[in-house]
Amino acid sequence: MAEKMKIIPLGGLNEIGKNMTAYEYGGEIIVVDCGMAFPGDDMYGIDCVIPDVSYLLQNHKRLRGLFITHGHEDHIGAIPYVLKQVNMPIYCTRLTAGLIKLKLQEHGLLNSTKLITVEAGQTVKAGKFQVEFIHVNHSIADSVAFAIHTNMGVIVHTGDFKIDSTPIDGEVIDLARFGQLGREGVLALLADSTNVERPGYTMSERAVGATFKRQFTGCQQRIIVTTFASNVHRIQQVIDAAHACGRKVAVTGRSMENIMKVSTELGYMKVPKGTLMELNRLQQLPARQQVIVTTGSQGEEMSALYRMAFGSHKQVDIGPGDKVILSASAIPGNEVTVGRMINELFRRGAEVVYDKADMLHVSGHACQEELKIIHALTRPRFFIPLHGEQRMLQIHKRLAQDMGMAADHICVAENGSVIELTAKHMKCETAVPAGEVFVDGGGIGEVGSVVLNDRKLLASDGMVVVVLSMSSHDHQLLCEPEIVTRGFVYVKESEGLLQDLRRVAMDTVDTMNAKKRRDENEIHRAVRSAVSSYLYKRTRRSPMVIPMVTWL
Repeated sequence: MAEKMKIIPLGGLNEIGKNMTAYEYGGEIIVVDCGMAFPGDDMYGIDCVIPDVSYLLQNHKRLRGLFITHGHEDHIGAIPYVLKQVNMPIYCTRLTAGLIKLKLQEHGLLNSTKLITVEAGQTVKAGKFQVEFIHVNHSIADSVAFAIHTNMGVIVHTGDFKIDSTPIDGEVIDLARFGQLGREGVLALLADSTNVERPGYTMSERAVGATFKRQFTGCQQRIIVTTFASNVHRIQQVIDAAHACGRKVAVTGRSMENIMKVSTELGYMKVPKGTLMELNRLQQLPARQQVIVTTGSQGEEMSALYRMAFGSHKQVDIGPGDKVILSASAIPGNEVTVGRMINELFRRGAEVVYDKADMLHVSGHACQEELKIIHALTRPRFFIPLHGEQRMLQIHKRLAQDMGMAADHICVAENGSVIELTAKHMKCETAVPAGEVFVDGGGIGEVGSVVLNDRKLLASDGMVVVVLSMSSHDHQLLCEPEIVTRGFVYVKESEGLLQDLRRVAMDTVDTMNAKKRRDENEIHRAVRSAVSSYLYKRTRRSPMVIPMVTWL
């Protein structure tokens, strides 16, 4: 019987975020990445969304390790929540390990988690798997791809990558190793599809550094720069431009402060002596000598730049003497929030530089020509596009076909799909549980669709509470019901409607037989149904109706 490998994406397909893929071979399992996604606008009260790991829980004795490609939230954000359910050793590079440690400390998991640091070029043995770390370029330092070696063949899992011939740290992607693996034979390639819609090549990160120097040179204003906190190379270029122009730098925002601490301690960021100082001290200098690096590139409501824009930051008051540089593009779905923040910055009189045409941001993901290079170098027998919405996965499939791969050797899968590989065949006929698990405060998975639907209802149509005072002696109403509304109507403006609701509730209880009036649940059901129906007929609205019975 032919040997089999199962590849099971648990997140990252038909979506952006919560990347997670399980590899199963010889009765053992390894997992690549463990990311989160940000909640949608309709996910009221949800902090983040993580993958459903029930399959891993069912098979926890077969787990041999969690391998992380890089330190972005969509690849490490779910780690503390998943480790609370199923513990396993984590293998990653140094900067990634530093960022994961911060999360583990915050959740009290550091002492109970085995975190192993691996350098690019090294190979880790995990049961029947040997996982080779291959250096790639991305918008965060220490990013790697994996070559997963087994007795039946090699799987190449790219993670997020681009081909940057002039990276800030001088470490170019290890294309030679990809080519060598291709010559030796690659069973399957799993590759990033995020930028597959874009032709050509992704610009080098150095292009942004040139823009910073141009923006800083001769500027007499205080400069405030926002970017992704995890983009160590971008922050390094801000610091270099500030130093070259005789400016000092202060950092504000929790995630930005954390990344600065970790990256400087580990040597991934080089800060010229005397350039960095506390925000309070920086503000004592002339405006032309100040640079503030801050969080808030996505318009997050609690971020430092958002609070500056709306006048609630305790230390920084933005005005006409400021130049604000947004060195990031809005993540899909954040455009409205970012736009609102930019408008407020303009309202305060600041000069705001955010035009993409000024090379203030370059992507960390490969465009079409770079993807073709990886396909050509690895020459895989099978291909599975990862990390993208349906259109991206399909376009990536078409790209592989244009390069000569047969359609039946490509699998555009769903989260939970079980992709079975042999040396010669690939099939995808079964699935395991997969989907979204909502994190709400300290609760993991406690909020389901029913609760979310209730929250949507409350947000859109409000709430009507019907308070019924009932006699515990003869089970009759003692007085007219009291109607309390929240987010629906104001009592003074709608007294007629509220009086009608009292009458509907009273008539409903009065027409119930004695047996049903003794059952509080029966009263709830009848009153809720009657009041809801009346409200919809009268107002075409469907507020949440909550009957409350008080027995006296």
